[in-house]
Amino acid sequence: MNLEQKQKMIDSAVLIPLFRDPEGTLRIVFVERSQGGIHGGQIAFPGGKRDHNDSSLLETALRETKEEIGLEYSKIKIIDQLEPVETLTTGFRIFPFLAKIEPPVEWKYCAKEIKNVITAEVKMFVNSVYHGTEFITLPGKDTSIEISFYRLENYKIWGATYRILKPLIPQLISGKWSF
Repeated sequence: MNLEQKQKMIDSAVLIPLFRDPEGTLRIVFVERSQGGIHGGQIAFPGGKRDHNDSSLLETALRETKEEIGLEYSKIKIIDQLEPVETLTTGFRIFPFLAKIEPPVEWKYCAKEIKNVITAEVKMFVNSVYHGTEFITLPGKDTSIEISFYRLENYKIWGATYRILKPLIPQLISGKWSF
């Protein structure tokens, strides 16, 4: 990617919501995007592109999370801001924010944008049975590339979400942050 392409990237932000379930297990929240759009059907973190009214990327992550899965600001405690990740084909620069949340009894998500809310045990991602690779052809490309992914139920977590999650898991397992 050249300098001009980097300067044209669209800033976006996601929230990485984590909580302990009643048994004390650390869980992470994902969304399954509704069909349509450039990320339709993908597993991701709640979030989206920065709106001109957002005063910061953190505000973007919080606003988008509330819009997409109905999580109120009062139920979110920001723990850290992680390094940004860039998408390989869609031109987004994603700023992830790690958060401890108080999950609702029932998720109330925006069906136009979100098909499902999924929670997973953090520790499952260290088990190699949940890791995979495959060759895919990205939109606008002529050749296939090998991608890595995590398996989660019948889903694959790949792309920018995978690249955010992969370095994060060992840090969560080691107890770098308190949840």
